[in-house]
Amino acid sequence: MDPRRPHRSARSTRPAAAALALTAALAVLAGLTSAAPASAAASAAAAADRAGDPLPAVTPVAETDTLFDDEEGGDANADDPAIWRNAADPDRSLVVATAKEGGLRVYDLAARQVQALPAPSGPGPEDAPGRFNNVDLVHRMRLSTGRADLAVVTDRGNDRLRFYRIDRERPGGPLTDVTAPTAPPVFSATQEEINDQRTAYGLATWTDRSTGRSYALVSRRHETRIALLELTAAPGGTVGYRLVRTLDLPSSFRLPDGSSWTPCGDPGERPQVEGMVVDAADGTLYAGQEDVGIWRMRADLTSAPVLVDRVREYGVPAVYDEESEECTPGADPGFGGRRLSADVEGLTIVEEKDGDGYLMVSSQGDNTFAFYDREREDDNEYEGGVRITARSRDLDGAEECDGAAALNQPLGRAFPRGLLVVQDGHDSPEDGPRTATGFKFVDLGAVLDAVDD
Repeated sequence: MDPRRPHRSARSTRPAAAALALTAALAVLAGLTSAAPASAAASAAAAADRAGDPLPAVTPVAETDTLFDDEEGGDANADDPAIWRNAADPDRSLVVATAKEGGLRVYDLAARQVQALPAPSGPGPEDAPGRFNNVDLVHRMRLSTGRADLAVVTDRGNDRLRFYRIDRERPGGPLTDVTAPTAPPVFSATQEEINDQRTAYGLATWTDRSTGRSYALVSRRHETRIALLELTAAPGGTVGYRLVRTLDLPSSFRLPDGSSWTPCGDPGERPQVEGMVVDAADGTLYAGQEDVGIWRMRADLTSAPVLVDRVREYGVPAVYDEESEECTPGADPGFGGRRLSADVEGLTIVEEKDGDGYLMVSSQGDNTFAFYDREREDDNEYEGGVRITARSRDLDGAEECDGAAALNQPLGRAFPRGLLVVQDGHDSPEDGPRTATGFKFVDLGAVLDAVDD
């Protein structure tokens, strides 16, 4: 989510409550999945919701310094984190996080900044500046100079992927830019198209265990398209990519009463995807279409997507008002889900022993986090949820969370039961006239205790 974009106010409905061959199948799918009956477990959980059962609260143990989205603050706006585990010394693990026009931030496990890297400028003074949206990791990718761990970033401003080699002991900072100078735009054909900013947005990386090849799945801003890019080793230890295929999710949906519904937004904008994650165990991609719900599909984009869950606002008619740049919702026909309030944002996999674990999703509209069974055989049933609330006056919770990342591995003395990092869209008490954001560090073990309780 970008709080500075006027079209985000069109999400005011919230408070009121691969290939071309797949296109035809997706159109049918949009109608069929919307009418899928709820499981018994989901029905029971919905009954608990109606009874007013509250979600458990977990508090953070640390937070990063506040980022300010203005000239004085370097136009830095927290968005998406990734957790890199230092296998040789887990206490010296890192969190890599995007700050939009503020570039990239690197933090230690105490949430202290250890490095800041700027987003590159546009090719000309009138062109869109670099803007880092999402980040994910690739481990031990074979480069021309040897294997390396990489942080991969969507540069929305320039419609490109950027790559940073991770070396914890490197003097001057652990990250080094190794983006191939020949890296092409992901979606755009011209600089004019790039400046329109229908560009690289959401991101999930994936290494195919059967081939060892690494990929990035990238969504397109203001569109429903997802692209699969193969990451390639380039000269001098740099990294490039090539397009494999694309897939377009639906933008309109047939409702159970036979009517058609399209999520309300600015004219010409389709319901976009941002939060994405790949379950490495079976190569499943989960993609959050912000105003629709969670989709499940093969990470190679060769299967028809399945709608796992819907936002509460699904099917609610709304009218866009050009003067106010907001959507006015109508009556709720009752076709939406019970667990998610638009926007669907950060998605992350929480791995547990024996293949168990969760798909965790940020329900941005009501400041909660939903947990689904990661096993497809169980239809990704809803398992529970939490809120991340204030620990003290100075250490607040997470509101309007964008990105999230979880790592269920010991991270030294600070987080022996794993770490959850979530973006906070309103960093208090600093949040006021200036847009203030940041990241919260949470004991993952405490979160899982709350979900399993």
